[in-house]
Amino acid sequence: MAASVCDGATESVLAKDWARLLATAAAARALSDPGFFETGSAFEEFAAHVVSSWDPWLDEYAHHREAEGRPLRWYEQEKLRGSTFATMLSVLVTPDDGIGWRWQAAALGDSCVFHVRGDQTLTAFPVLSADEFGMNPNLFGSRNRDTALLAERTRFIEGVCVPGDRLLLMSDALAAWFMAAPDQAVALGELLEFGGPHDAVGFADWLDKLRLEHELRNDDVALIRIDFEGR
Repeated sequence: MAASVCDGATESVLAKDWARLLATAAAARALSDPGFFETGSAFEEFAAHVVSSWDPWLDEYAHHREAEGRPLRWYEQEKLRGSTFATMLSVLVTPDDGIGWRWQAAALGDSCVFHVRGDQTLTAFPVLSADEFGMNPNLFGSRNRDTALLAERTRFIEGVCVPGDRLLLMSDALAAWFMAAPDQAVALGELLEFGGPHDAVGFADWLDKLRLEHELRNDDVALIRIDFEGR
């Protein structure tokens, strides 16, 4: 299985749309091309492909706006000539006979994956401490055709999960809260109270409470939880 978290840069126009397109493309490529998780031509080919898909998406968006009687204004057209930005985190999980599951990750920017066993974080990637957030993370630009530079700035990692382990994929605001928690075991317990989409309202209320208490930055939040059970 593959999962991706891509967080659009707030100051970018249509950042959420670019993040969604990037996440979909990254998860699909992770499933189809093992070379995606290696620095080299395979990742550069992915970067070229996803960047080339942005203008066709914009054309379709403009046509929809026209059909709805809301054509793009001149100032919107001007902004859309520039690049839109997002972070990128993509994770692939595959069975590893005799061990458990192998996981691989590619990250550009500060969306994070945490490998958790019990109440301990074994691996945090690509950010290692809460102090690193807010330091102008690298971003994936929708018009960045320098694929070698994108590949150079993307970091890669792999690990092994056993039954009972978890992977938690988070956008930067939530990852920063988790890493800065005085007691990470307590913070993990709070996160694990929410089991899926059926808990969306409770999760949103919990996030709002953290924001009101100034524990969580007022920003979009994404969380993906992957639990590993017995085989």
